Amino acid sequence: MANALLQADEDPVFRGKTLLAEGRFGDVIDTLLPLLQQGRGGLLARTLLTRALLGAGEVERALILARDTTQLYPGAAVVSLSLGEALLASGKPALAIAEFQRALRCDPDLDEARFMLGSAWLQAGEGGRALAEFSSLHTYEPAAVLDQKIAEANAMLQAPRANARYVQHLFDQFSTDYDARMLGSLAYRAPEILRDLFALVVPGRNGLEVLDLGCGTGLVGAAFADIAARIDGIDLSPQMIAKARDRGLYANLAVADIESFLVSDGHTYDLILAADTLVYLGDLAPTLGGVSGRLKPGGFFLFTVEKAEGRGFELGPKRRWRHAEEYLRAVAADAGLDLAGFLAASPRNEASLPVDGFAVALCAR
Repeated sequence: MANALLQADEDPVFRGKTLLAEGRFGDVIDTLLPLLQQGRGGLLARTLLTRALLGAGEVERALILARDTTQLYPGAAVVSLSLGEALLASGKPALAIAEFQRALRCDPDLDEARFMLGSAWLQAGEGGRALAEFSSLHTYEPAAVLDQKIAEANAMLQAPRANARYVQHLFDQFSTDYDARMLGSLAYRAPEILRDLFALVVPGRNGLEVLDLGCGTGLVGAAFADIAARIDGIDLSPQMIAKARDRGLYANLAVADIESFLVSDGHTYDLILAADTLVYLGDLAPTLGGVSGRLKPGGFFLFTVEKAEGRGFELGPKRRWRHAEEYLRAVAADAGLDLAGFLAASPRNEASLPVDGFAVALCAR
């Protein structure tokens, strides 16, 4: 028995597993990396080393090792789990989700993969999908960690706006064919609607300093370029910002959340635009309050929304918020903005049918 314990203690993989459980990531790396360099490390050594690298903050090295391991051990659930963890740590939740799902196809009882799949959905802002994965776990240790994740998912679902990570994930995925999809099957016309509204409420003005909220690929910037001396844009999606930058229309572009950006110290504008952007916000009070502080006296805020019945705002079946006319008038007044124009409009189609909405113009005092 003593001899067996001595052999186990001398086994570098066994030692690496013990060190990893103790959180001694550097010692795990020092123990297991020489094995791989000598061509002796197997599947367990590789997955342990990947986790140690992640624990030590060496995400890129962990990702390289995890991808290499998948080539050597294709079809192993723990390998897909390891790669998914590295992808998630590197800020690639969509790719991580695919790996965790692959791990669960190989081993449906691998609770760690299910927990990590829920965590990845949470990182992507998909609270409902995260909660479904967490709820299917009968037990998970430590239980406090699972309880915290469940609480975070529930809070995400109850928030009066779309989660920023969800919006970023959504539009990063759409960025490659966004213009073709929006202008084609969805018949997106919000930029033109806002330009027509601008002509009604601000006729003949040009040389304006403009801020485009949720600028996407720059379709709104293109619609207003001829009357702008300067256009700045913000969007949550880095991929969409990259597409907007390619248009060469924007003076400044930033990856930012609208509510946070507007209340930060910064430039003031003659015109602020939000085309099909506020549908990802339920409670508009923070946004309109921020807009009020970023408009020059006499400046205008033009935006489109989808129409809600009743008096407030509601979440539609496509996870887009709808706003009632009475609510829009009230929240604008509370923000100190005067109503300059209010039109019924359809900013896009859904299932080949026009979506009922409004185009609104507000003016700073």
